[in-house]
Formats: sequence, C-alpha cells, structure tokens
Amino acid sequence: MSRRDQIKMTDDEIVEYLRGRHVMNVATIGKDGRPHLVAMWYGFFDDGALGFWTYGRSQKILNLKRDPRMTCLVETGDEYAELKGVEIVGNGVVIEDRDEVMQIGRSVFERYTGPWSDAAAPAVEAMGAKRFAVKIEVEKMVTWDHTKLGGVY
Repeated sequence: MSRRDQIKMTDDEIVEYLRGRHVMNVATIGKDGRPHLVAMWYGFFDDGALGFWTYGRSQKILNLKRDPRMTCLVETGDEYAELKGVEIVGNGVVIEDRDEVMQIGRSVFERYTGPWSDAAAPAVEAMGAKRFAVKIEVEKMVTWDHTKLGGVY
C-alpha cells in the first residue's frame, strides 16, 4: 500500500471529520485571476451539502457569481503526526432564497455558537438579512490523516 493510500480518509471518516467544529478556508477566483482566500465557519444544508453564509456584497459572492470554481480546505494538527485535512474542489452555488439562507445560517449558529432556541431565532434572522448562502457542489476531495502513520514519518 502506498503512503498516500495509508493516510486517505474513508467516506465515514470524512463525514465525521467535517462534522467537527473546524474552520474552512475558502478560495475563490478574483477578477484579476488571483485567489481570494478567507476563513469561514461552515455548516450543512438539510440535504447534507456543505455550505456557508456571507454578506451578499462580499468579495466571495462577487467572485462566485463571475466564476463558480472554488477550493476549500478544512485542516487540523500542530505537529506532523497530528495533521488531518480535507481539500474540497468544486463549484459554489450562490443562493439568495431566504429559507435556504436561514437553513445554513441556523446550521452555522448551532455548530459555532450554541443550541438553537426560539430566543436565538430573531438574532439569526437579523444576522441573515443581508446574507446569501453558498452551497458547495463537490467535484473531488483529497484527504489526509497522518495519525494513521503511527508516528512513522
């Protein structure tokens, strides 16, 4: 077995890892062709797709409307033997539908802020007033989990 095959995550491991509370680095393509890279909290749509929400006038949205290609990275680990990550290559679908925007907004809130409650709803609604959602259409994923190497480099 190749070293690359040794560190690949299984589908179940990918799901478990992405369900963890991490930051996603999101790269879109700017007007000049250079990457625009930002760190985002992310969540899941009801169908399980990855996504995030952001202001409708953000550079990410402008870039994705012009060119939907994007690459995202979720990674953790401070030492080589701890490194884990998922690179997600695909397209970003910009969503303006309020129900879907609030769906991802609620997911992000629950993952990073706390349990959903009726009291939280008005605040999340207010936060979402000027936001759009981005659903990531995954074309491929590249994964690594160096903990599978057992400390052997």
